[in-house]
Amino acid sequence: MMEIVEAAPRRRRWSETEKERLVAETCAPGMSVSLVARRRGVDPSLLFRWRRRLLVPTEAPPVFAPVEVANAAPVAPIPAPPASAGGGLIEIELAGGRRLRVDRDVDAAALRRVLSVLERS
Repeated sequence: MMEIVEAAPRRRRWSETEKERLVAETCAPGMSVSLVARRRGVDPSLLFRWRRRLLVPTEAPPVFAPVEVANAAPVAPIPAPPASAGGGLIEIELAGGRRLRVDRDVDAAALRRVLSVLERS
């Protein structure tokens, strides 16, 4: 019995023009990187790498201005919002484990409408 062992396939070298052409092809409407890679015999990860390198964003990156902190006076803490008397939070457990939390000041008619819609779904 004889077995023929072929040498490992050689790495293909792609010119910059070929890379640009393949990347441009991935940008065509209806095309995807995977489809182009399959058609042209290119590994998709290689094609994604070329895209990252060649498709440079058109906007310049933001430029940050230097900031200098002056002698700042201490800032008073922001007061917490006043708590309603007695809390009054109501939690309603609906079918399916859904929960609805309402304040004691909720409009009763609006709550009825919301509950009827939630119970139907």
